[in-house]
Amino acid sequence: MKTFKYLVVCVFATLTLMNCGGKEEKKKEGFTYEKVAYPEGKADLKEAENNSGNIVITSNDLMQFNTKEIKAKAGKKVKLTLRHVGKLDINVMGHNVVILKQGVDLLEFSAKAAVERENKYIPKNSQDIIAHTDLIGGGQVTSIEFDVPEAGIYDFLCSFPGHSGLMKGKFIVE
Repeated sequence: MKTFKYLVVCVFATLTLMNCGGKEEKKKEGFTYEKVAYPEGKADLKEAENNSGNIVITSNDLMQFNTKEIKAKAGKKVKLTLRHVGKLDINVMGHNVVILKQGVDLLEFSAKAAVERENKYIPKNSQDIIAHTDLIGGGQVTSIEFDVPEAGIYDFLCSFPGHSGLMKGKFIVE
């Protein structure tokens, strides 16, 4: 029995060491693999905010924004740019940024948005929205300009069905 245990440990150790070698990565034909550097968000965001009211947010194929917090000055006009740094199509992994008024329930808004496919997942005639970008897919960029509301904390999210659970944050107006 002891011999069997040693044999299993030796086989496992050998396989582990063999897999640690410097093998070349095999690539599937027809696909491209590239490493994308995702900015940390806060340094880039601070810089963008100081440059004429520009705010830049990135989203990816892992249902993530690069930041959970956006800051702006009340009454100022800002340009919000969303860059989808992923590769997936708009119908599979579409993203947008929707800034909601204070007091709007995220789950309730998300449920309304999920059934508005024809309207790019923005509820028609909604009085709950301060501003929103277009829905975009991998590799696309969209921008909007709007006047920042009064000081307070507002929620922002992606209204594509199922995304708001992960893709949300706070829009802080000072």
